[in-house]
Amino acid sequence: MISLDSSLRPTDLLPAIQRMWALSADRLDRIEQRWQIGSPSPVITVAGKYQPQGWTEWTQGFQYGSLLLQYDATGDKQFLEHGRERTLSAMAPHLTHIGVHDHGFNNVSTYGTLWRLMREGRIAEDRWERSYYELALKITGAVQAARWSTTRDGGGYIYSFNGPQSLFVDTIRSLRALALSHQLNHVFMGERDESISLLGRLVHHATATARHNIWYGEGRGAYDVPGRTAHESLFNTNNGDYRAPSTQQGYSPFSTWTRGLAWAMLGFAEQLEWLATRSDAELESVGGRKSVEALFIEAARATCEFYVRETPRCGVPYWDTGAPGLAKLGDYLAREADPFNDCEPVDSSAAAIAAQGLLRFGHLLKARNDTEGACRYTQAGLTVLRSLLQEPYLSQDNVHEGLLLHTIYHRPNGWDHIPKGRLIPCGEACMWGDYHLREVALYVQRLAQGDPYYTFFGPVTN
Repeated sequence: MISLDSSLRPTDLLPAIQRMWALSADRLDRIEQRWQIGSPSPVITVAGKYQPQGWTEWTQGFQYGSLLLQYDATGDKQFLEHGRERTLSAMAPHLTHIGVHDHGFNNVSTYGTLWRLMREGRIAEDRWERSYYELALKITGAVQAARWSTTRDGGGYIYSFNGPQSLFVDTIRSLRALALSHQLNHVFMGERDESISLLGRLVHHATATARHNIWYGEGRGAYDVPGRTAHESLFNTNNGDYRAPSTQQGYSPFSTWTRGLAWAMLGFAEQLEWLATRSDAELESVGGRKSVEALFIEAARATCEFYVRETPRCGVPYWDTGAPGLAKLGDYLAREADPFNDCEPVDSSAAAIAAQGLLRFGHLLKARNDTEGACRYTQAGLTVLRSLLQEPYLSQDNVHEGLLLHTIYHRPNGWDHIPKGRLIPCGEACMWGDYHLREVALYVQRLAQGDPYYTFFGPVTN
């Protein structure tokens, strides 16, 4: 279980966050110098150098979005200009990419960040530039929502690149694309000019994820552990029946791949923040605020609690809670994670995503006067981030192109680099890990400095 430090405050982490931004600037500069626009996206490091990894181009938004986060945190305009130029030059194909479920990753991290910065007054207002970003966000949400499979109960889900039978837990965070498209009053049109509710699809997808990819200890099978998540849910596309849990990147359908768990933690927490900005009348069309928020809170609480309970004291998890080699590590939850062990790798990228989920959920509970829950999850999030901002996780090596070390991409496929003399992957970075470390650092920095609260949708009114 994570060792909670009740005295830890956001301001305590500011010195380490500032050191991280200095290291981050160096990494971004070196990647920019080496990576040509139009070349395959950098995904993971091998012996400290970023490499592409052919599957889908799901990390390009993290590459260019990181430049924009660097500007947001430091005010260094070279990163704004690079991020804006790369977005305009390279990201358009991602807007109409009908083959992936990753629109919220690629396009909200780039077009969405630029739009948010303009709304916040961080970059100069320009009517046509804002309209360009808004059009991009309207399109990406509609294209994401078009990947739709229906379920027997009248709902449905955005299906993964595996096909219409596949619901990935990851996609809960890509719902940001639908949220922004709906927020911008986009009309998503279907056959015979049918108007399709983006809000409806967002809520239906989140509901399917909460019901089928997350467990609550209610007797749903022999492995119904509260907060456990499955990477994938499989459906019979002939009639919309749920059939079984599955996984692509985890160890088994009945264990918890920790990055998938983290996606659920963060996705539900920030969707709750967004729902708070919508009117009661608007939410009546999807069942009403009370029922929708209750479902989202239950999912967020279950997954956050599972993470706190099933993660080593430092807050950095192993890549899967059921990974077979963990049995050889003894009581691994009672001590700090060891990325240099010989049995199973840790995944610090899961920790970076989870930290933000814990912090956002804690902030939400504070607003709802749940003091105990707010303290528990806020302190857990700060503890995780404190671990990531120091060695052995924060890279101090100016030869290494990664920022956050000891991440895992696809353990079952064997895609992660194993250094010479080691038995398991360690010491490498990934684009989403570096991005999410920057994002959670920006979040905490704003809290510490009393700056506007950071959300993907920007100020509530503007």
